[in-house]
Amino acid sequence: MLRAAVALLLLAAPAQADSFNVFAAASLAGALDAVAREWEDGTGQQPVLTYAGTAQLARQIEAGAPADLVVSASPDWMDTLEQGGLLVPDSRRDILGNSLVLVAHGPSAPQGIGPDLDLAAMLEGGRLAMALVDAVPAGIYGKEALTSLGLWDSVASSIAQADDVRGALALVASGEAPLGIVYATDARAEPRVSVVGTFPEDSHEPIVYSAALVAGRENLDAQDFLLHLSDDTSRAIFEAQGFTVLR
Repeated sequence: MLRAAVALLLLAAPAQADSFNVFAAASLAGALDAVAREWEDGTGQQPVLTYAGTAQLARQIEAGAPADLVVSASPDWMDTLEQGGLLVPDSRRDILGNSLVLVAHGPSAPQGIGPDLDLAAMLEGGRLAMALVDAVPAGIYGKEALTSLGLWDSVASSIAQADDVRGALALVASGEAPLGIVYATDARAEPRVSVVGTFPEDSHEPIVYSAALVAGRENLDAQDFLLHLSDDTSRAIFEAQGFTVLR
């Protein structure tokens, strides 16, 4: 059975002989679960999936956590791992893209996202849920988008920060925050929120998910699974859940 871990990563048990460890950005939960189930059904091997914010994943790998494969939502963190000699040379692949959306708790009327949006008024005294704006990719992209549109200063004091993008989504889904900034794929997976609008692509850096093998692990099954992430079966799964497949 497919297993997923979301607790302290350094406490995660090493993969068994017929499995391998995949550290993946929290926003991939659901889609990557489906890809891994399909892989397990076909091979009998068990990818052990650990989800967290990309920054946390990278720091745990730097600290020696037993990851065989990492899938990151941040090119910058992958650069950090690569420059530190922690990735297998030439194994890094840009595999997926995403978009950034403003979501509301419950039904909402669609609005264009631009400099004229009165986001502060839309909060009505509530909080804007975001992933950590200085550490987690979704939060970094969100802050960049708000800043480029001239909206950041008006809402900066009203941000409710979560450890990862799924945490931000949960705040909106539960009604603890009236609005939040998440990936389009996250919004698609949560029926208790609605999409107010999509941030312009030029308001933030492109959202790119990269995958690479972790140096020193040399797991052949992980190498095969890395290639599997871009095959036709996986492409269909990712596209069905709203991701853009890059290769």
